[in-house]
Order: sequence, then structure tokens, then C-alpha cells
Amino acid sequence: MRLVLMLICSLFALSPLAHTAAAAQVFPTSAGPVTITPLNHASTLIEAGGKTIYLDPAKPVNFSGKPKADLILITDIHGDHMDPDSIKEISKAETEILAPPAVVQTVTTAKPIGNGDSKAWQGWTFEAVPAYNLKRGPAAGKLFHDKGRGNGYILVYGGKRFYFSGDTEGVPEMRALKNIDVAFICMNLPYTMPPEEAADAVRAFHPKVVIPYHYRGSDLTVFQKGLEGTGIEVRLLDWYPK
Repeated sequence: MRLVLMLICSLFALSPLAHTAAAAQVFPTSAGPVTITPLNHASTLIEAGGKTIYLDPAKPVNFSGKPKADLILITDIHGDHMDPDSIKEISKAETEILAPPAVVQTVTTAKPIGNGDSKAWQGWTFEAVPAYNLKRGPAAGKLFHDKGRGNGYILVYGGKRFYFSGDTEGVPEMRALKNIDVAFICMNLPYTMPPEEAADAVRAFHPKVVIPYHYRGSDLTVFQKGLEGTGIEVRLLDWYPK
């Protein structure tokens, strides 16, 4: 029986998602380590230098027992990115919030940061980059994400550049990114893009490491295969814990 259990564990450890399922990722920088933990879908916990940052905190994440936020970054107005209840739950008196102007209309305590803006904070620099649809929308002539409304973010700390795409297709601004160390890339239909398009965009800006997120329903093996032979490290994490 013990041998059978060991074999089962070995097989599980070799599966693409098993060794990184919901695992915190630690990235060394010149200012100390950055720890990035998947929470659910787009919701992400980022920790460095004794500070706690949340990206798009939203249901169904259970924030009970998790650290309060020093900073919250929000990418767009939809409920899987902007959730006032979750924001309230993780906030303390001195929590700061950065968000696109469209979000500030609802989350009125947030400070606006729009496409092309950058802000310095506690050793970090945050650069807001465009996130939008090129062709996909709910009806002819309409897009799920209009250009100029939502943000992706480049987070810079200790010389390392971390990119979170937000809700977007493989837009020219993504393809033109430079010197990205770690990229978190969305892929889910019908709202953003399929895995093969995501892989094509990633090939264009060639980060050192790429991690799919916001991928509900997508076949990550298609994304992974699309980057074979590029030298880009693909890490598959479980963003949908049971």
C-alpha cells in the first residue's frame, strides 16, 4: 500500500499543474524577494519589503486571515476585478488604492491612474498600460473592454519588471513591451483571447517567465505548446482552487 501511495504521489508531482498548484512564487530582486500568490481568477497577492499589495481582490476569494492591504491595484470596472465588498474587507485606515478613472467613479477612495501614467510607491513603480479588446464584444460594433477604460500594469521593484495584463487581447501595446521579467497573461473566451492568440502576443514581447492567469475554461496546454522552443519559461499555476 505504501508503494502504491508513493507511485500516486510521484505521478501527481509530474503533472503540469501539480507542482505549482496555488503555490506562492518567489522572485529575487536587488531590493529583496517579491512573493506573488494566486488567489482566484485575477485576484493576486503580492508581498515585498514588508508591504502587502492586492491586485483585483474580488469574490469568491475568502480574505479571512489574510493580511490587510497597504495598496490595492484595480484594473477594470467588471465584478471580477472591482469588488467594493472585498476592497472594504482587506482595507485598513492607511490603505491606498490605485485604479483607472472609470473605477474611481465607484471606488471613490481610489486615486486615478490612467493608460500611460506611472506612480512611485514604497520602492515600487507602477506603470498603467492599455488593456482592451480589438474585435471581441457582446454585439456587432461593441467591445467587452473599450480602449482607454481598463489598465494592465507593469510593477517594477528592485530592478525586476512584472506585467499583469488585465482584460485584454494581444494589443499592439502589449506586443511592444520591453524587458519584462515575469508576465501574467489573461486568456478566456469570449471576453479576452484564446490561448493561441495569447501565446502569439507573448512571443512578440518575449518575457523571461510567463504565467497564465484569468484563464477560466481555457486549455493551458495550447498556450504552453505555442511557446515551445522560444526560451520563455511557462509556469502553470492553479488559480481556481476547489
